[in-house]
Amino acid sequence: MLFNIYGENAMYQLLGWVLVFAGLVLCNEIARRTKQGGIFFFLVLPAALTVYFVAIAVGAASGAEWALNNQTYLYMNGWFHYAKLYAAVAGCIGFMLIKYQWGIGAKPWFKPFPFIIVAINILIAVGSDFESAIRGAQAFAETGSRYWLSGEGVWLYGGWWNWVNGIAGILNILCMTGWWGIYTSKKKDDMLWPDMTWCFIIAYDLWNFEYTYLNLPTHAWYCGLALLLAPTFANHFWNKGGWIQNRANTLAIWCMFAQVFPLFQIGTKFSVLPSLYGEGWTNGLELGAAAQPEFADPTMQGVIAIIALAANVICLAAIVKRAVAQKKNPYKNEIWTDQKDFNEAMARAER
Repeated sequence: MLFNIYGENAMYQLLGWVLVFAGLVLCNEIARRTKQGGIFFFLVLPAALTVYFVAIAVGAASGAEWALNNQTYLYMNGWFHYAKLYAAVAGCIGFMLIKYQWGIGAKPWFKPFPFIIVAINILIAVGSDFESAIRGAQAFAETGSRYWLSGEGVWLYGGWWNWVNGIAGILNILCMTGWWGIYTSKKKDDMLWPDMTWCFIIAYDLWNFEYTYLNLPTHAWYCGLALLLAPTFANHFWNKGGWIQNRANTLAIWCMFAQVFPLFQIGTKFSVLPSLYGEGWTNGLELGAAAQPEFADPTMQGVIAIIALAANVICLAAIVKRAVAQKKNPYKNEIWTDQKDFNEAMARAER
């Protein structure tokens, strides 16, 4: 079992997942279908939150109790959370420039932007994976346990699985093909990347789920399942070719919510932890005390890491095989042109 879903809170945990999944799908639709929705979610809201984050930092530096006891300051003050939030928002803004043909978004040289911003987001996560592997090794050398306490007070269990998944993330960057094959939909509601078909999406989802499972364990039930499945769901049923836009939109929206309301995931009946910690243990973050777990079962961490690596190796091997057979550079040219997903996306594209 991947997560500890049991007991009297099981219904709350399942309800929380459904609410997050449905909320992300709905917010994505509002953001992608109207200019007003996109401007609100990715310009107005991040600007307001930036003022809020700066106020917290200034207040904490001056010793103000309200800031020192703020949820964001206590539980989401690490470099990764801010880097991920603003990188995701930057991606959303860039995608809006492309789909609405605003400014540089109309320039042909700007088409590789989606690849660049996605690669940056992946590398941020890879760096975090490698950090956990190193910190876990250091903890093992010093204490005999691979548990180490993150800056947000979360006990992480670093090991070889982090190295394996970090490598899978690097390979995932190489699995993004057709960098120049970026289009605006005929309805002007989507930026499309047709060559990013189910092959890449599955490889990405497996890698990213494992990343959250290893490094964001108190959030993984939501950001590792609900958040990943929301854009994949939309892409599969009604928004072919728009997966990367869906992914950026839902990621940015989720990061903003989680940054402001972290206790939803770690301090309520909706909280869910991976099976690593065993049944009955709680992180204790909401009480301001994080006791190191005595139990550790990293079996699923290792299994999923190997699956994620295998998926990305297979995807990359298929890309190389197709590139050789088609005599194409897979990054300058589209190589999945015979797939149903690709052709359905291209039918929506303005050319």
